[in-house]
Amino acid sequence: MSFRLEPRVDASITLKLMVSLGAALAALLLVAVPVLFAGGSPLSAYGLIVQGAFGSMFAFSETLNRATPLVLTGLAAAVAFRAKLWNIGAEGQLYIGALAAVLVGSGLLQMPPALMIPTIMIAGFLAGGLMMVIPTMLKQRFGADEVVITLLLNFVVILFVQMLIEGPLKDPLSMGWPQSVPLLAEAKLPKLIPRLRLHWGLIIGLAASILLWIMVRKTVLGFEIKAVGENRAAARFAGIPVDATMLKVALISGGLAGLAGVSEVSGVKGYLSADLSPGFGYSGIVVAMLAGLSPIGTVFAAIFVAAVFVGADSMSRATGISNYLADLVVALSLLCVLVGGFFLRFRIRYERADAARAGE
Repeated sequence: MSFRLEPRVDASITLKLMVSLGAALAALLLVAVPVLFAGGSPLSAYGLIVQGAFGSMFAFSETLNRATPLVLTGLAAAVAFRAKLWNIGAEGQLYIGALAAVLVGSGLLQMPPALMIPTIMIAGFLAGGLMMVIPTMLKQRFGADEVVITLLLNFVVILFVQMLIEGPLKDPLSMGWPQSVPLLAEAKLPKLIPRLRLHWGLIIGLAASILLWIMVRKTVLGFEIKAVGENRAAARFAGIPVDATMLKVALISGGLAGLAGVSEVSGVKGYLSADLSPGFGYSGIVVAMLAGLSPIGTVFAAIFVAAVFVGADSMSRATGISNYLADLVVALSLLCVLVGGFFLRFRIRYERADAARAGE
């Protein structure tokens, strides 16, 4: 018995879904090993994670609240990766989007909420988009590596934000705590459920995923993005404006990450601080890969990742096992997805030895 690898022409939706689910299950099985070494029961730990993430209305709302920025940063990574534009800078784009929202919504403009909220969303989208357009233009003009540029810009933006909230944007009523002046009440996103933190940013994320799905599946731009991602030289030969398409993708990708920053600062905190994001930009890459770069799948992948993080905090308090278990689950999920990606590209064909010799 022998086998050979055969490239797939195209992977079905069912196979992609099976790979994503299989990656999550494989990660949970692998994480069971360190849980056992820590003296805990994997089944008990996972049960507590599920209970902590979905066991009550409060827990479920916190999971959805945590998933909201992950949906937007996941979409940012998904649309860029479809065009083979490697955006690793969603974290910085998130912060610059939040900064734009604070600059506009803390008193620069006086508007009713119906105008103020769309204005800060547009400001955050454009600021985040610009942070991705610049590396893309450098790539096109000088051949610069967008991975390096976007990654390093994360640290530049965060340090810039820290400088501002320690200086000209610092709230004089913050008792020395490094945070910006607060947003006006008109610039804050309304809550979806009274007395809970869940806000309209979730609706924005869901709407963005639907609009992105329509764009990818039903529009000329979606076709151009797919063509550029599959073969840039062939797309250029076919008359597709590759450079313009890449700039459009960069604007959309960075803008979605900027909206994640607007969502957090306007829906959750009400002001900008250096700890606004615990790594939503980087986790968005995991979300996009778990979803197979599907805009709709990104929503479910974001909820899974958010549930792991929220549930792990509850599990840690109950069992004493470190909540860093969540980081391990997410990291292993990504690794398993990458392995699963191999089976999306190739199928294994088994052959009998005599048939293989006959073929020779």
